[in-house]
Amino acid sequence: MSSEPLLTAEQPLGGAGPQHPPSRSLVLAKGLTLTIGNKMRITLQIGVFPAHVAMVWKNTQVLFRRGGGVLMHGLKLKKGATGGSASIMLYNVLWVDVETSSITIKFAATKFSKASVKPTCLTYSYELPPLSEVEGWAVTLLQLAYEGSQIQKRFKVLINPFGGQGYAKNLFEKQSLPLLSAANCTIDVETTEYHGHAIEIAKNIDIDAYDAVICCSGDGVPSEVFNGLAKRDDAIKALRRIAVCQLPCGSGNAMCWNLAGTGDVSVATLSIIKSIRKPLDLMSITQGEERFLSFLTQSFGIIADVDLGTEELRWMGGYRFTVGLVHRLWKQTVYPCDIAVGVAVDTKETIRDHYRQGVGQDDDDDPSSETGGLPPLQFGTVDSPLPQDWQLIHHPNMGNFYAGNMAYVSAGADFFPASLPNDGLFDLVCINGTISRRSAMAVLLSVETGAHFELPQVSYRKVVGYRIIPHKRVGVEEEYISIDGERVPFAPFQAEVHSGLGTVLAKGHLYQAPGV
Repeated sequence: MSSEPLLTAEQPLGGAGPQHPPSRSLVLAKGLTLTIGNKMRITLQIGVFPAHVAMVWKNTQVLFRRGGGVLMHGLKLKKGATGGSASIMLYNVLWVDVETSSITIKFAATKFSKASVKPTCLTYSYELPPLSEVEGWAVTLLQLAYEGSQIQKRFKVLINPFGGQGYAKNLFEKQSLPLLSAANCTIDVETTEYHGHAIEIAKNIDIDAYDAVICCSGDGVPSEVFNGLAKRDDAIKALRRIAVCQLPCGSGNAMCWNLAGTGDVSVATLSIIKSIRKPLDLMSITQGEERFLSFLTQSFGIIADVDLGTEELRWMGGYRFTVGLVHRLWKQTVYPCDIAVGVAVDTKETIRDHYRQGVGQDDDDDPSSETGGLPPLQFGTVDSPLPQDWQLIHHPNMGNFYAGNMAYVSAGADFFPASLPNDGLFDLVCINGTISRRSAMAVLLSVETGAHFELPQVSYRKVVGYRIIPHKRVGVEEEYISIDGERVPFAPFQAEVHSGLGTVLAKGHLYQAPGV
């Protein structure tokens, strides 16, 4: 019955509920049959047929035929001699409601623009089978639709009304909430009121009441959530119990591009509904007396300068980054610093091998096995003596120092193409600021596809940690360091990685990027 859940959140899909042979058919009424098969798509056919046949195929697909059928909104029809047809991916199936005399399949239909989805449903009456048989078939359908993913997820939703262009609340209510409701998710919405509010919310969250936090924002709120969980006495348990995910409602939205592969709120919502739990490496940053976490990037040099130092060009929108970058490249701006690095993989060939070995690697995600606060620092703080195998080197002509844990740093910027979510390493890119303007532009133009990885002027290493001591330039009033897109004091800091400390909801085991 629709009032009772067919599967509970505690029942893992793929193993819960009754198991049926893949070819089992469910006869709902005379001329109306639902059959689970083994094809790869869900097709809906509407035409001049004497009977109505609906088929749900394992892994992706349902076939419906009906004489005199009605065209459903959001489904693309292909006309033929006997009628029209359309397809629905099993991935798009959200929920099944079973009543005493009807069954309703809810799914995300692709809009005519193909760039977004919206919830819709199909309802059929039945006469012949007992209720228990219909419910069993519905459970099997949900198992196939959510295979590997948790059903009826419980979400804490944080809306940042100040991020991006200020449309986060409207985007969530119009494009995300209807899909979450159709999927029978539990939703608790809260609006952040000030910078750092998400830290306080995450610090005090009931980790047993939610499966994930959805951040309707840019990348700042996910960073705050990770750091709020890190402030708890049970930080390790909280970071592995609560998954963090993002709806693209800000200016960067790197987390969403990496985990869901989209900048559309509705498509990202569907991805979150169907995503798997994925351990994520996090980085501890120590600066002065402070210790905090980074999930995305740390930058010093041209990227930080352009990101934080072009506020006067904000009226240009996204073009301000391009204008600021080209201006600094043309001037061959340098950013002197001292760097000590703990290198794990140092050649591009071995980095490529490391990446390919990581493809398909299993995750060890056991949120109940760890207790206590943040793990101890393996390499000490920024004020500790350097590890023996770290050598401090002066770089007077540093152009770009950029460390990252995810492939995309924004839409169309695959800056760390060899990045893996949970390999216990993060990627470090260094570029000399005095390379020729032509070489600099070649790097800039190749970042979109990640092809800069192959360029000789790009130093690319996988590291376990580093220390950087930035130097102020003579005559320069404002200097910048950016961590996860946020400004931090212009002072030395140290970073080290914690393997699989965080948890996210991801579409797959790798980032949604081409790789190397």
